[in-house]
Amino acid sequence: MPKSKRAKVVHLTKVEKKGKEGTLKQFSNVQESAERYRYIFVFAVDNMRNAYLKDVRARLPDSRLFFGKTKVIAKALGMSPEEELLPNVSGLTPFLVGDVGLVCTDSSPSDILQFFSDYVQTDFARAGTTAPRSFTIPDGVVHSRGGEIPTEEDLPLPHDLEARVRGLGMPTKLVKGKVMLDGDYEVCREGQVLNSHQTSLLKTFGVTMAEFKVQIKAYYDSSSHEVIEPVDPEAG
Repeated sequence: MPKSKRAKVVHLTKVEKKGKEGTLKQFSNVQESAERYRYIFVFAVDNMRNAYLKDVRARLPDSRLFFGKTKVIAKALGMSPEEELLPNVSGLTPFLVGDVGLVCTDSSPSDILQFFSDYVQTDFARAGTTAPRSFTIPDGVVHSRGGEIPTEEDLPLPHDLEARVRGLGMPTKLVKGKVMLDGDYEVCREGQVLNSHQTSLLKTFGVTMAEFKVQIKAYYDSSSHEVIEPVDPEAG
């Protein structure tokens, strides 16, 4: 293992957000993990959900995961060759932008890449999400899944939800205790940026449109001092 530069004084005043103690703890933990493990992976998250990130931690018990406070992480690793903790590790700095984190591990790159390639969790979309597909509720009796499954496998939407869905923009009415539509109702169309009414309707009808996914942006190998960008299998 190359000589560490942890003894170098780095000023953190520009990256403090939740108090000096928390910042220093994060800084120290990142440095300790970077020195302990062979690989440091930078990962980006689509549709961040704390519950799924916690699950990822549980599934990688022999690794150390950090998320958020990217400026602290960058400072801990070193943002230039003069500051870097390990030789060439500052090459990870350009990737520490947006919703990203670190995985420090001794697991092989192939295992980590395969794990995150396979790890996809669906969830309800939040306002501001782009709809990956269209969703239209057919006319007639409104069912609890809004046409997502055959009507013979579904149940009519409970009548006490009629006022709620009408308040969210659906032109429904009650007819003999049944929630009815006189025509098809488009909740969203593919490529549309969803608002809060649309996401509430999607959740009411059990339609998940968000995917929690993790992409490895780059990783550092402390044995070779290389920063490597994985090849995206979907590119080209």
